[in-house]
Amino acid sequence: AGVKEDSFNVLDLAEYTKNRPWWRKIFAPNSGSSAEKYNVATQLIIGGVTGWCTGFIFQKVGKLAATAVGGGFFLLQIANHTGYIKVDWKLVERDMNKAKQQLKFHSSGNKMAPEVKSRVDEVIIFLKKNVILTGGFAGGFLLGMAS
Repeated sequence: AGVKEDSFNVLDLAEYTKNRPWWRKIFAPNSGSSAEKYNVATQLIIGGVTGWCTGFIFQKVGKLAATAVGGGFFLLQIANHTGYIKVDWKLVERDMNKAKQQLKFHSSGNKMAPEVKSRVDEVIIFLKKNVILTGGFAGGFLLGMAS
């Protein structure tokens, strides 16, 4: 009796996705710019809604963070004034000067790491390909921050 052998092709996903950009891994192998898929009104609506949501969330989180940081400094000043804690201001000044020197040293080179430069280039290419979506996002973000 003839035994039928099934042959399967094995797809190595690690090799398949090694040299592909992250957005193509997520969306589809042939996902191009949004200009190829959606009309201008749809791109503006998608960009505006996502921008507004992002701006609104940034506004709320920013207020919360500012309140927490300001409240923390306020409590530290009260504790310092009442004598619960003692701040060594000479040590703070020395550490701040050391940090300034390190910042001057690192900023004098003005060279980006190759990994950062390649990511920045990818973002710039994405923004150029999707300029309408990006414009809608920016406008929505500003409206969300103002809400």
